[in-house]
Amino acid sequence: MSALREALGELPDAVFADVLESDGEYLLVLDLPGVRADTVDVSARRGRLRIEARREKEVPREFQYLEEDRALFLDADFPLSPDASAEGASASVEGGVLELRIPKRERDGETSIPIDGAEDDDVGGPDHDADSTTTDTEPDTDTEDGSATS
Repeated sequence: MSALREALGELPDAVFADVLESDGEYLLVLDLPGVRADTVDVSARRGRLRIEARREKEVPREFQYLEEDRALFLDADFPLSPDASAEGASASVEGGVLELRIPKRERDGETSIPIDGAEDDDVGGPDHDADSTTTDTEPDTDTEDGSATS
C-alpha cells in the first residue's frame, strides 16, 4: 500500500490519516471533524478508492463570516493495493473519525492437484521404460561363449 501512503501525504494539511495493516485487512483512519455518516460517500472502482466528505457548519443568524478557515470539503482519490478487495469493505464514522476496513484478497498458494490414472501396478508406466539392456528374465552372461553364470 505504499502508493496509498504517498497519496495520503498529498491530502490537505487539515486532514490527518493513518494506514494500518493486519494479516487479513487494511484499516484506513481519517480525521474528518464535523463529518457525519450522511455527509460522507466512499466508493471503490478499478483499483481506486474515492472519498467525498463535507462538513456542514451552522452560522448563528446574527453573525456572518469575516474569514473562514475551517471549511471542509474533501474529494480524494487513492490507489488501492493490488491485494486489497473492495468487496466486503466496510466504513463507519464516529466522532468525526472515518474508519475504512478493506479486506485483502486471498493469496494464491500452492495447491496439490490430484492425478487420475491407473494404479501403480506398472511402476515405470509406458513413458518410463526400464533399462532395455537388462531384464529380470535375462541371465547374466560373463563368459566369452555367452553361457550363463549363476
